[in-house]
Amino acid sequence: MTNDSLYQKSNSKRLIELGRLAPATFKAFVTFDQLALADGLIPKKTKELIAVAIAHVTGCPYCIEAHVSAAKKIEASKEEVIEAIMVATALKAGSALAHGLNGLNAFDDSEDEELYKRSNMLRFKELGQSNPETFKALNKFDMDAMKAGLINRKDKELIAIAVAHVTGCAYCIEAHTQKAKQLDVSLEEITEAIFVATALKAGSALAHSVNALNAYEG
Repeated sequence: MTNDSLYQKSNSKRLIELGRLAPATFKAFVTFDQLALADGLIPKKTKELIAVAIAHVTGCPYCIEAHVSAAKKIEASKEEVIEAIMVATALKAGSALAHGLNGLNAFDDSEDEELYKRSNMLRFKELGQSNPETFKALNKFDMDAMKAGLINRKDKELIAIAVAHVTGCAYCIEAHTQKAKQLDVSLEEITEAIFVATALKAGSALAHSVNALNAYEG
């Protein structure tokens, strides 16, 4: 590795070192990760597409590399991968927009102790009124990203729910869980999607350990 390079594909080979440095914990994580990504009520291909979407939200290049490759091996097309990425993009943008509701409350010096209230969503119209063209464009992008395509609506909502748990947006979790339920998605399927999100968020931290190993030795 050159002194100027922080990310190289070969870095991921160092993950095995964690098995020697913290063997019990490393083994427990690998077992959990394998279970979370295994075939279940949600098929493995869909889980890998969920993983691809989440990896783009965590911004982990090692995870993107690994899960795009894994999705390709089980015959996910480039177009399906891109659709998943677009759902992730819409959800990450949507989370920022939704937290604008909290921004409005903060600007207004709200004395309300409760930071997340469903009634906050009534203030979305204020965001639209203050910047109508941008608000309209974002809404159109969100609707287009969530339309059925090569990935169906049900699976896109599962991707959205998983991503919402990574962005930590309570408004997004509420909205997309309700939409998924309307599409007859079961609570068990939602739970499987959440565990994929959990594995990917933890996996991003684990993957970046190779940077810590490099830095420690630097």
